Amino acid sequence: MVQNHLLDQSQQSSIEEIVQKFLPQSPIANIQRFGSGNINDTFLISLKDNFKGNLKGNFKDNLPVKHSSHFILQRINSVVFKKPPMVMQNIRIYAEHVRDRLQKSPLDRRWEIPQILPTEEGADYWQTEQGEFWRSLSFIEGSQSFDVIADVERAREVGYALGTFHHLTSDLAPTRLADTLEGFHITPRYFKQYEEILAKGNQHISPEVDYCVRFVSDRRGLAHILEDAKAGKLQERTIHGDPKVNNILFDRQTQLAVSIIDLDTVKSGLIHYDIGDCLRSGCNLRGEETEQWEDVTFEIELCQGILQGYLAKANSFLTESDYAYIYDAIRVITFELGLRFFTDYLAGNIYFHAQHPEHNLWRSLVQFRLVASIESQESAIKQIIVDSSNTKSQNGYAIL
Repeated sequence: MVQNHLLDQSQQSSIEEIVQKFLPQSPIANIQRFGSGNINDTFLISLKDNFKGNLKGNFKDNLPVKHSSHFILQRINSVVFKKPPMVMQNIRIYAEHVRDRLQKSPLDRRWEIPQILPTEEGADYWQTEQGEFWRSLSFIEGSQSFDVIADVERAREVGYALGTFHHLTSDLAPTRLADTLEGFHITPRYFKQYEEILAKGNQHISPEVDYCVRFVSDRRGLAHILEDAKAGKLQERTIHGDPKVNNILFDRQTQLAVSIIDLDTVKSGLIHYDIGDCLRSGCNLRGEETEQWEDVTFEIELCQGILQGYLAKANSFLTESDYAYIYDAIRVITFELGLRFFTDYLAGNIYFHAQHPEHNLWRSLVQFRLVASIESQESAIKQIIVDSSNTKSQNGYAIL
């Protein structure tokens, strides 16, 4: 019997039944909730040491030896991802493409890709009678993630991870990938939604709300910068879609980045969405949830570190126009998230989970304060980007 105090008996039994769809007659040692994600329900399944001798079929063939004692079981949120089979198709296309590239041209350090572990019938997911979609993924042993970047060295590793992802997918045609989140990171659409909600006039008037309304009004032109650049300046590529800091795994011993996970948002888009989101999340030491929004700053040293790591891998395929829009990407994607939080607050907190009525208002204030900090350091950030465009790589990093 699995012993886990975090799950009640009914939850435990239900999950054990799902496990059997992927691993029949499996000797389960433990089931526990895993990670800090707020979209999918994620569980770490621990198996008894002698289980592999009992495995048969597709799961045995696809389960790596070094992942043999654990695997990840997830229930896909079909409210957010309305077509889970297409999500799984994208992940498989990505994983197989990167695996083939690494076999032909191995990296000089550890790098791992989460693998889909199929059902007994060989399917990438299991759909219950209730319409739930479950999947199983390999667990990357000896790794950990962080919510905040502690120092410049870790910042470089964060950049290296995103650069490695873009490098390994630079020849993966984005047309092969399904659009699993239509409108995702299309800032003009978010701005239109905001204007529609604002026009209803249901918002509670307060100094903070007034500040946000004025902040958005003063920067309405930001919404179109990246999308307008698609007309001849920026090309769509394969993107991760959510490269925040805690989606990057680090080796527990070496403290080097070894993987980038949470691949549900892999799709076609501008790599600038990824660059901006990575720098947005990585260069704010106070995080998205702080209530001291006035103290939020964009840390320029961490920005430089991330770009050093990123450009060491990405400078082989970046164009002059790509470099020209990096600063705009940082500002636009940060503004976009603030806009989405503020819109949701005005709408009554219907999309982002809120712990109290003003939660999404405070979140929007954090992002808008970060935008202001980015703008106040525009010259310094642009100088880092200019200097990096002609750098050479040393010890895996771009030296500015």
